[in-house]
Amino acid sequence: MKIITTTELARNLRQILDRLAVDGEELVIQRNHQQIARLLPGPGRQTAFEAMADLYRTLPAVVAEDWEKDSRTGMSQDTIADSMSDPWDS
Repeated sequence: MKIITTTELARNLRQILDRLAVDGEELVIQRNHQQIARLLPGPGRQTAFEAMADLYRTLPAVVAEDWEKDSRTGMSQDTIADSMSDPWDS
């Protein structure tokens, strides 16, 4: 954790934000030798594949097998349309 002054922050904001985003470094901001704030990196980004990679592990075994098979082969539009219903249709 690096400590910077408010003056450093004001003079080098762009570089400090770049360092925060790229290096994921946490920064403490001080004014008059007292901590007034902390800058934390935002959450990392994931692709859709990365976000969904472990989904099948949270499902029951039978459902997980079907989900994994369907995700690898792709479902046809007919299969999706047949299994969906209009929730407002009474």
